[in-house]
Amino acid sequence: MAKKSVSVFYCQECGNETSKWAGKCPACGAWNSLVEEVVDKSTVKTRAKVADVKPTKLINVEASNEHRVSTSIEEFDRVLGGGIVPGSMILVGGDPGIGKSTLLLQTCQKLCQSNVEVMYVSGEESLQQIKIRADRIGQFNDKLDLLCETNLDTIKAVVEREKPNILIIDSIQTMYNEAVGSAPGSVSQVRESTSVLMEIAKVQGIAVFIVGHVTKEGTVAGPRVLEHMVDTVLYFEGDRHASYRILRGVKNRFGSTNEIGVFEMRDAGLAEVKNPSAVMLDGRPENATGSIVTCSMEGTRPILVEIQSLVSKTAFEIPRRMATGCDYNRVNLLVAVLERMRDAKANRSCGIFLGRSDIYVNIAGGIRINEPAIDLATALAIYSSEKDIPVDAGTIVFGEIGLSGEVRSVSMAEQRVNEAKKLGFKKAIIPSSNLSSVSNIKGINIVGVANIKEAVDAISR
Repeated sequence: MAKKSVSVFYCQECGNETSKWAGKCPACGAWNSLVEEVVDKSTVKTRAKVADVKPTKLINVEASNEHRVSTSIEEFDRVLGGGIVPGSMILVGGDPGIGKSTLLLQTCQKLCQSNVEVMYVSGEESLQQIKIRADRIGQFNDKLDLLCETNLDTIKAVVEREKPNILIIDSIQTMYNEAVGSAPGSVSQVRESTSVLMEIAKVQGIAVFIVGHVTKEGTVAGPRVLEHMVDTVLYFEGDRHASYRILRGVKNRFGSTNEIGVFEMRDAGLAEVKNPSAVMLDGRPENATGSIVTCSMEGTRPILVEIQSLVSKTAFEIPRRMATGCDYNRVNLLVAVLERMRDAKANRSCGIFLGRSDIYVNIAGGIRINEPAIDLATALAIYSSEKDIPVDAGTIVFGEIGLSGEVRSVSMAEQRVNEAKKLGFKKAIIPSSNLSSVSNIKGINIVGVANIKEAVDAISR
């Protein structure tokens, strides 16, 4: 039977397929996101060969540790779970100019120094442009091959002939498959191109890095199925105009998704930041109101950050609330808890009125934290700014706050206190339910609090 062309409509946001155009995607609700693409569909149906297919008993499957290839960049290896697994597909996303190509080119340099054959395929830059960036990064040897090509059939033929250990595609939105009739960067092209690269990775055992552009919402452009197809999804975060970058894993079939890598953008490329806590606290003001240090756990790594708050009387009917680096709704919740604060011993209300005040909360250093363990520090920073009470610079605070004002326990309290002690902090205000886990730590004054009123008293004295 001959093939026939059929017009279908794909959503550029979620990849949903419909037979008719609509102003609003029926799957994700995005407006004006459906685009028409011509797809060849054959009417011939093939019968699956199932005669020789048999299931395997789980107890008969032997698990083996994957052999990993180290990138010689500790922060990158940490996010990958210990190194690159041969035959894996890794998607790296981020805003334009954030440093995705720079990081991968530096990875190429380190891998080549370890005698690993690497092929860098660019669909956006010329050989001369890549050479200019490479000269800025450092010295390269002859283990790195460059290819400026967008045709996947050509790329597949070259890869099968050269057989590199690592393949880097920059970027997936510029690649096209001649078997698909739509333009490069479309939903069907991105999906089919990724399928071809997956076949290369799994059949030949080549680790494939894919660079993906992001949408204005911060997600990888193209169909959502792209993230489901790959083994690892990494996002490069940070302000392109600032110096610090955070590499965060949101999916990893070969490691944890809670780890982050911290880098600093310099003239010679990205430099590792092996002690993020010291960097985040650099330049912290002394004896300033509304400034408190807290500790967040990113995977197995404790990171100390400064939470700043500014409370000022509003000149308008409705006060303004702004949160940078933390959850806006969580800040509003903490403000309500502070207004309903009670003294359990005296059985009376002792809340502060913030209904006529503008409140601004910021996490210094450009990092974003959604962990509930920063609740107590955020609430105390707001209280400190409102009452004009400076908090001792040698004090660290962490704990989760409930709706009734109770301070709840957090995980890995021992690691948090040890990190604060290592950086010279003298006092730690923590949930009282975590005191037993830190009882053996000496050299730092640990104060346990059961509710927000006790925490307020602890920073006031």
